[in-house]
Amino acid sequence: MAARESPPGIQIRVNSNGGGGSGNTVHPIEEMDRPQGVSAPPPAVYGEIKHSKKWVTWLIPCFVVANIAMFVITMYVNNCPKNSVSCVARFLGRFSFQPFKENPLLGPSSVTLQKMGALDVSKVVDKHQGWRLITCNWLHGGVFHILANMLSLLVIGIRLEQEFGFIRVGLLYIISGFGGSLLSALFIQSNISVGASGALFGLLGSMLSELITNWTIYTNKIAAFFTLVVIIAINLAVGILPHVDNFAHIGGFISGFLLGFVFLIRPQFGWVEQRYALSGYSALSRRKFKTYQCILWIVSLVLVIVGLTLGLVMLLRGVDANDHCSWCHYLSCVPTSRWSCRTEPAFCSTTQDSNQLNVTCSSNGKSNLYILSNPSSSQIQSLCTELCS
Repeated sequence: MAARESPPGIQIRVNSNGGGGSGNTVHPIEEMDRPQGVSAPPPAVYGEIKHSKKWVTWLIPCFVVANIAMFVITMYVNNCPKNSVSCVARFLGRFSFQPFKENPLLGPSSVTLQKMGALDVSKVVDKHQGWRLITCNWLHGGVFHILANMLSLLVIGIRLEQEFGFIRVGLLYIISGFGGSLLSALFIQSNISVGASGALFGLLGSMLSELITNWTIYTNKIAAFFTLVVIIAINLAVGILPHVDNFAHIGGFISGFLLGFVFLIRPQFGWVEQRYALSGYSALSRRKFKTYQCILWIVSLVLVIVGLTLGLVMLLRGVDANDHCSWCHYLSCVPTSRWSCRTEPAFCSTTQDSNQLNVTCSSNGKSNLYILSNPSSSQIQSLCTELCS
């Protein structure tokens, strides 16, 4: 992030917590010519200003550990050798992965993810399991999925927690994840969804709004702004690929962008300067926040509350947002000659003859015969998913 500007007219010793060495010195500039007969105001003497305090980072690493722990537990519950005919990395025992055709991310089955709390709109609406809007953010579809998300969380989250502390960053992460799940549930109602991507995009969005609301205290602001915009645009563009829930990305980004104006607002340097003026010396009265910061704070807070409330009410009433926006599905997947955006859940018909199981996929008409006696429902679902993929 770009460095902060220092106001002219006073020499200030800044105590930086960023390691050894002496404090940086900001030298005064020459004052403008003052008309004759106008006396200069008494100089203000300032104590040591510790405006670059860094928070100790612990919450983001805890989030990473929690996500990894949930993935390990999910793989333990999945128990591929017991519930599937074939597995990847079978030497891992019950931690082995589902077949590539069923899950190319090296992870559990969709049935297991549903058991663990994946976002399933039918269960949220019909069975009143609203908690899935939160739990789905702590589950991941596979090894590749969780590696990408956790590396991104460490890179983005640690910097934010150092600057703003665990309370504000923690709230940003949780609420943005909820916002991403909410938008996803309104538009994608035939498939399950998991992952921390909505929360991660919320942190990205908050970095952009933090730069905007604290615009006057940064240098190199234009370069920082365009760098952030490019990074966000590239990540959102990846979401148009199939099997990627871009609505969770968009919902998380919008939530985080608005929350950044609320949680990540910084006081003006002049106010900090005035606060540290030693007693007995006068200083010009300065406001803590600029007017535009206060306006953005109020508008963003109202939009977040109204947006999340309205979205939740629409979801619980069973509203399908696609009925009101015929083109919005292109925001999550753009069909091309190389891939299709059809991601309907797999349905199969089965017949059992002695130890032979015949499985027929309803969507593509493919059929296969398996030597399997007394198969469990999990095994049949796994075979069906693999056959229909």
